[in-house]
Order: sequence, then structure tokens, then C-alpha cells
Amino acid sequence: MREAVLDTETTGLSPKSGDRIVEIGCVELVNHLPTGECFHEYINPERDMPEQAQAVHGLSEEFLSDKPLFADVSKAFDDFIGSSPLIIHNAEFDLGFLNAERDRLDFEPIPMDRAIDTVQMARRKFPGSQASLDALCRRFQIDISDRDVHGALKDAKLLAEVYLELIGGRQQGMELAAETTIAATALEKNSRPPRPHAPSLAEEAAHAKFLEKLNQPIWNA
Repeated sequence: MREAVLDTETTGLSPKSGDRIVEIGCVELVNHLPTGECFHEYINPERDMPEQAQAVHGLSEEFLSDKPLFADVSKAFDDFIGSSPLIIHNAEFDLGFLNAERDRLDFEPIPMDRAIDTVQMARRKFPGSQASLDALCRRFQIDISDRDVHGALKDAKLLAEVYLELIGGRQQGMELAAETTIAATALEKNSRPPRPHAPSLAEEAAHAKFLEKLNQPIWNA
């Protein structure tokens, strides 16, 4: 089973207000394991960079000025995600921006039902607790010590770890190992010494006497 963990960085909070995508990062999972395959692009938003947004991700207008447009990377992005389910932290936000960019190119939107929203997963699993990516990383003891600013690829990699924790990936493996150990210990405790199956001398003599009564047995032919 293939999945793509996805994150974006933007110039702001609302594509309807003219905000644009400035970075896309994706990580491939196969059978809930990272393969090492990634998609990562910085994107020229064709507009200025508000100070508040730059403080979040550290991407300046000057840095992005020579980067490709969304139209230039859209095919490679579509090829990477294919038809796989998309693992997204707050899917409405990221898909809202991606579909706004796709609409400018007259592309079909990515349907919301393709997304597995880890915010919703976290709120169901830990009701009343914080569901931000940072909070979940702290809960699952995932190292974020080098995360001074947000980055799409960096956050996608962190989200992949969080997602595996939310679906019980590591815990399930630990439980399976524990159950195997318990079962092996119980088997060892309940095991009995093997019973002897070799015939006794008396049984061998009785068998030989019986064979003497047979007329022309086939093993003497």
C-alpha cells in the first residue's frame, strides 16, 4: 500500500485572499514504511512575502524569485503523488492551496476524500489535547530540536513519524514482540519431556516370532 505524506508552506493563510504556495514537500510510504523517496520544490509565488509568513518558514521574496512557478512543477508533483492516499496535517488548508493553484491551470481539483487528516486522527485519539504537529512530536518523543522554522519537506518527514504513531505502528510491533515472547515462555514452562517410542526387547522378540508365521513375506522375495 502506497501513501504520500504531504506538507506545504505559503505566503499566508487564505488562497482566496491571494496567498500562494511557496514550498511543497512529500514523503513516500509503502506499507507504512518510509522508502526514502521524496518530492521537494521551492516555488516562486509571483508576489511579495509578508513578514509574518517569512517568520514562520524563513523563505524570503528574494530567495524565491528565481524558483520555478507552480505550473513548472505541477506535472512532477502529480507524477509523485499518483493516485495514492495523501497524509496531511490539516488537509483542508493544504488542499485548499493546492486546488487554488490547480484551478489557475484549469486542472481538476484533488478531492478531499483522498486525504487522511492527521489533525482529525489526533483529536479522536487524544480528545481535548493539543493536535499541532509540534505537540504530537513532543507526545511521541520525536526529535524536533533542529526545527527552528517550518519547512515543507522537514515537516512531511516529521508528519510521517507522527502518522505511524497515530495508527499504532510502533506500538503494534512492540505488542506483537511481547506476545511472541510470552507465548514462547508459556510453551517452555508447559513443555513435557519426550516420551520414548523405541520398542522394548520383549516387543522386538514378539514381533520376530510373529513374522516367522508369515508365508513368503514380500521383503524376503
